[in-house]
Amino acid sequence: MGKTFVKVTAEHDEGGRVRPLAVTWTDGRRYEVDRVTDVRQAPSLKGGGLGVRYTCRIRGKEVYLFCDEGKWFVER
Repeated sequence: MGKTFVKVTAEHDEGGRVRPLAVTWTDGRRYEVDRVTDVRQAPSLKGGGLGVRYTCRIRGKEVYLFCDEGKWFVER
């Protein structure tokens, strides 16, 4: 268990909301975010830490994507 920091392409709207559009893995693979189904402040139970948790659908799978003080990570 742990977390992997990733590069995220995101859209920031005029209201300050952030919507992740794509995740780039450490090896360069890029995955488009199909849909964001939930956004909330939540702890990472597998990786530790607290941040804004985006529940995303990527290639048909539910993925938790966290933003902790500007650094993005996914749980392993």
